[in-house]
This record gives sequence, C-alpha cells and structure tokens, in this order.
Amino acid sequence: MDKYIIEGGYPIKGTLALSGNKNAALPCIAASVLAHEPVTLRNIPAIEDVAVMFDVFRYLGGLVEQIDAHTWCLDPSPIANCEVPEELARKVRASILFAGPLVARFGKAILPPPGGDTIGRRRIDTHIVALQELGARISLENTLGFSATKLVGVPVFLDEASVTGTENAIMAASLAEGTTILMNAACEPHVQDLCRMLIQMGADIDGVGSNRLIIQGAKSLNGTDFTISSDYMELGSFIGLAAVTGGDLRIDGVRADDLPPLKVGFSKLGVTWDLKGNTLRPNNMVALRVVPDIGGQIPKIDDAPWPGFPADLTSIMTVVATQADGVALIHEKMFESRMFFVDKLISMGARIVLCDPHRAIVYGPSKLVGNVMVSPDVRAGMAMVIAALCAEGTSIIHNVYQIERGYENLVERLSSVGAHIKRE
Repeated sequence: MDKYIIEGGYPIKGTLALSGNKNAALPCIAASVLAHEPVTLRNIPAIEDVAVMFDVFRYLGGLVEQIDAHTWCLDPSPIANCEVPEELARKVRASILFAGPLVARFGKAILPPPGGDTIGRRRIDTHIVALQELGARISLENTLGFSATKLVGVPVFLDEASVTGTENAIMAASLAEGTTILMNAACEPHVQDLCRMLIQMGADIDGVGSNRLIIQGAKSLNGTDFTISSDYMELGSFIGLAAVTGGDLRIDGVRADDLPPLKVGFSKLGVTWDLKGNTLRPNNMVALRVVPDIGGQIPKIDDAPWPGFPADLTSIMTVVATQADGVALIHEKMFESRMFFVDKLISMGARIVLCDPHRAIVYGPSKLVGNVMVSPDVRAGMAMVIAALCAEGTSIIHNVYQIERGYENLVERLSSVGAHIKRE
C-alpha cells in the first residue's frame, strides 16, 4: 500500500494552479456517449477517477485519444456495448453516470452498483426514479438494468437535489422526445459545466445555474470542444492549507463565482483572502480566530446543496478549526460516516468532541503532532495531509490511492511550494 511521509512545520510559499474540476470531468466523459461524432475535452485533471471513466468508455467500445497532458478526444461512434463491467464500477461511483446516456442513445444500460468513497449510505433512488419517470424500465436483480424503446420528456421532481442523479436526468432528457421540466435539481458548478457542454453539443437547456431546468429533447447531439472549469474543491483545500500553515500562497485559476459559498464557511474561522483577476492570495497576516454568531453563540459550519457550503470541504474545515482560537461546531448533514475520520485528528492532539455521526465540536487552537493514519476517502485524506503539514514531527498516511483519486500530482505540487512530503 502506497503512503505519504510528511514532515510538518515548514512554511508554504509559492503558487499553485488549480486543476480541472474532477466532478465536472466525470459527467462530461459520460455525456460524450450521447454524441454521434468525436468530443474534445480540455482541462481534464490527471487523476485516478478520470482514468477509470476513460476505461469504462473504452470498454463500451468508444475510442479514447490523449492530445496533451490535459486534453482528450473521445469518439463514441464505435460504441456497441451497453454494459459497464463490475471491476470498473467498483472503483468509481461516477460509473453510474453512464446509465442516462446509454439508455437515451441506445435504449439499454446495465450497471453493477457503483463504488466510490466509504462515507455512509449513498442512495441511487434518485437516478432510478428520474429515469423511470422519463420512460425507462428498471430491473433491480443482480445488476441495475435500464431499458427503453424511447424516452419521453415529462415534469420530474427529484426527491433530493442529488448531483449525479440530476446529471443522469439531464443527459437522458437531452435525447428524450419532448420537454422535460426538472425540479429540485442540483445546481453545483460541475452540473452547470455539464449543461454548458450539452448546449454546445446541440441540447436545449434553460435555467442553467438554478434548481429548475427546462430541457427540450433533441433528435441527436453533435460533437464539441469543451473546456472544464477549475476545481473549487481544490481551491478550498489549498485555502485551508495556507490558513493552517501560515503560508504565503497564491492560487491561480480561481473563478470569482465559486467564492461566495466558500467565504461563508471560511470567514467563520477568520480566514480571509484577496482576489486579483483569477489569482487568490489567502491573508497570512491575521491569526485564525473563530468568529462567534451574534450574541456570542458558537458558530456552526454546515453544508448544504449549492449555493450552500460544499459538503466535500467539511473535512478540510474541521482541520482549520483545530488551529483557530475558539469553539466551532462542524455539522456534516449529508453523509453519516464522513466525520468518523476525526479520531485521527484527535490522535494528533486535536480537541474534538464527536457528538454523533454528523456533528463535531472543535476547540482550538491545538498543537498537532505527527501520527500514522489511513485515508478513508478523498476529502478526509486531503484533510489529513493538511493536518500533517501543520503538525510537529513526522506523519505517515497510508491508502493514498484514495487521495489521488481527486488531487492531481499532489506530492509534486505541494513540494513545489515548500511542503516536505514524499510518496513511497
């Protein structure tokens, strides 16, 4: 099992450029199945989850050609297979994103239950109900089976604002007959990226960026040349890194539209920044301090569907809170196992009370010391890396495959700004 060895306490200084948004790249790869000619995708991050999605595309019969480090050409015209293999589906939860495109274009999709992070129960009901509403027949025996003579647009109210459930519904509706009105839709930046790509392919989608989408089905979709937006989850991770190390860090490739929800959370811990153009510089001249709510109440940092604070950054915020003067409540509402990683922070010296699977009270600042840890998922793994870089002494983090599923060339990039980190 590969591991990171990290020496904490060294200043972080320099510039990091954001990678492409992982959570946009994955559905855009799946959406390429909908086209009848090649699709070029740019700013694709070089990470494990992307590699697995390319493998699924190849398994289905599509052609995948790398143009440069972050540009790929996908040709769906040879696709003849509609079954995703179990060994690939287990590796990435986003494998379920092939359901909508396959059943919309070929009338059939067979998928094993998807894998991915172990952060609690992750429902697939929203995917199933949405495709069923559009006319797909569902089989739930050993695998997930979808079939349809044709899909027909109808009003669809999603039972939750599921990101991947919304994406599957959007892709299926793009080739459905008639008009689909998608309500309670997720509207995260990566969902918006998918919509923009489909529009370039000839889809008619109104309401992008809102939770109500109106989709006029097209007879067919053409190829396109599309650039993925920068990864705001990486942005939040690097802001957290700069905050706890006191580093003088500049982050390039920032989109101003992604910042308001992040500001809501980080400002509660005293984290501020300056933005000039697309370069963000966290303020390293102000000590971290919890900002109480009006009346002196303990502030709560909680997640919500976009434009709420992103669930994937609650792990990062927990680490930042350990270094801020004061008491904060971290409330992760969406996944009942995501907060269990705090026992690793406690073993490093953090003062944290885990109230229940969703809530943790963090008392700071705490002096952290190096420890041996195992990464349970992408975001908790990155939180451990950040904790190790501000801790005293040496930390070893095992199962770094989980971290590298979401962060491109992490060791090389962090080393370039002064982090003492190596991979073995």
